[in-house]
Amino acid sequence: MTAVATRSGTDRGSVTAFFAAAVLALLVMAGLVVDGGGKVRALQRADRIAAEAGRAAGQQIDLAAAVAGERPRVEVPRAVAAARRYLAATGTDGTVAIAPDRRSLTIEVRSTSRTVFLGLVGIGQLSATGTATVELVPGVRTERP
Repeated sequence: MTAVATRSGTDRGSVTAFFAAAVLALLVMAGLVVDGGGKVRALQRADRIAAEAGRAAGQQIDLAAAVAGERPRVEVPRAVAAARRYLAATGTDGTVAIAPDRRSLTIEVRSTSRTVFLGLVGIGQLSATGTATVELVPGVRTERP
């Protein structure tokens, strides 16, 4: 007598369903890593551009006041123009806000990152905002040993 092994009808396709779920989970994790990394890079880029635009604007000080010994303050039209020139050169969009006392300014930059995996579900890009604040201080600060 020979024994014949038979399969139950409920076991069919269980490995295939598990495999499909595992592959889907791996794709979701890969998507989070790749597109999340893109978002982080966009944020770093926005912060870097905001800092550099702030540095360009902060160099546009009112020279007459500085030479007269007053606390340094920016010359508003030149500072705004310098920041906007830098933003335009980098191809980014941003805003420049100068405090009423003209001794500090804030640059806010928006940057985007194109997605790879999230594009499959209709999210084509992720946006990030970077901010830098520049404070003008008198003189040169040195650290004492």
